[in-house]
Amino acid sequence: MDHPHTPAHTPQHDTHHGTHDSAHHGARDAEPAAQHGHHQRHDADDQTELLDLDAEVLAEHTASITAWLPLGETAPRRIVDLGCGTGTGTFALLDRFPDAHVIAVDSSAVHLRHLRKKACARGLEQRVRTVQADLDDTAWPALGSPDLVWASASMHHMAHPERALRNVREALAPGGLFAVVELAGFPRFLPADAPGDRPGLEERCHAVTDRLDAERMPHRGADWGPMLTAAGFTVEGRRTLAVAIEGSRGEAIGRYALGGLRRIRDFVAPELSPEDRTALDRLLDTDGPHSILRRDDLAVRTERTVWAARRA
Repeated sequence: MDHPHTPAHTPQHDTHHGTHDSAHHGARDAEPAAQHGHHQRHDADDQTELLDLDAEVLAEHTASITAWLPLGETAPRRIVDLGCGTGTGTFALLDRFPDAHVIAVDSSAVHLRHLRKKACARGLEQRVRTVQADLDDTAWPALGSPDLVWASASMHHMAHPERALRNVREALAPGGLFAVVELAGFPRFLPADAPGDRPGLEERCHAVTDRLDAERMPHRGADWGPMLTAAGFTVEGRRTLAVAIEGSRGEAIGRYALGGLRRIRDFVAPELSPEDRTALDRLLDTDGPHSILRRDDLAVRTERTVWAARRA
């Protein structure tokens, strides 16, 4: 899944897949060019870290999805990861299928460089090829004839998903499988009654992102089954995976929560009450007594749905 959800993102390619966020929109456009470039680099670094944390925290769940795929008797040897981000799906698929090679496609050069570094560090550079491309372009790069195409949290970023689905079908080898993973939204971390002075703060933040994202990404959280069928696929399976990971299992969850809430802070702040903004900033102040990193009641709660569709 390659991309934790970030609000109002245009396919970078994304984040989310593709990329993946709102950080490059709005007020930043008015900044001087040098300062804007600094912010973009900072945003890219932050998102890279967040995607890696997403991969670390949700590794077991990603592995369970790859294990569930209805592949038949022959394991895939040629795989394409669409909207690969920093490689969450790429490396999960390489682990699951030791004889496979993966073409990792994303519009972010930063994410692809990071993915290549990780592949080299793991001794997998001969099994991964990276391709920078905007999947909203009419013409896609040559992807060979993959046996499996994986798209995790990336399809909802497409401005023309129907065209993208047709492109996947045309690229797949006969009988090839297409796995689409969709998110129910960015994970929740705080208990409902937190923080003590502003209970329900996290849900109010996400209510803002959900409302604004609905205008920009109408397919986020979509039921991809009918669209896959309309594009000429036969849907062979669908599975919804509830994720509930207790924060006591690792400090990575604290960093994941911090990164996720930091990422949406500027986006949601204008829509929050002054009291909510103050409470959110206290959570994000890593040096303060109310820092989210000091909490012992964090968890990761989210839901992901996967569709497995065969080229008809």
